[in-house]
Amino acid sequence: MNQKTDQILGATFLGLTLLFIIVSMTNATFFHWVFERHHNQWSWYLRPLFLLPFCFFAYRKCWTGMFFSIFALFTSMFWFPKPSEIDPNVIEFLAFEKDYLYGEWTTSKILLSLSIPISFAALGLAFWKRSLIIGLAVVILMATGKMVWSIENAGEAGKSIVIPAIVGLFLCCGLIVFGFRRLSRKGE
Repeated sequence: MNQKTDQILGATFLGLTLLFIIVSMTNATFFHWVFERHHNQWSWYLRPLFLLPFCFFAYRKCWTGMFFSIFALFTSMFWFPKPSEIDPNVIEFLAFEKDYLYGEWTTSKILLSLSIPISFAALGLAFWKRSLIIGLAVVILMATGKMVWSIENAGEAGKSIVIPAIVGLFLCCGLIVFGFRRLSRKGE
């Protein structure tokens, strides 16, 4: 794929991701439908794995793959059916997240929310520049930040994210190291 096409397709997936966020935040019916499915904890285990293709495509300097990975990560919240049984801590935690997202947007909340695109930019840049150590540090900071924020703000219910986050973190780090070494050996 040529660079111009890659940039256009990458911008398209970035736009679709932003559209998903805007529709989610402005259409309560859609937002509740998404969050009902997000109660399925399989999405909690799946979502961190989208960091793998993101890192791979950053390493390969492919905007389309990077932004498609982000789009897939965000939309994977609703890929699974609404679960029939839900852990009470999951219900409480996601109720907290919904209230947080629909609550008042203060300067500190906006700045904290900016940590998400900044983290992705740092992660992409690390692998674009082929720095395994910085890339792993960013992944660890992203997972740790999510866990700390969840527990700090949602208390006991926030702990429901710890196991999926740790499993995702170890899987991602292990597979990133494996993939990075393999690509490095191939000279890519």
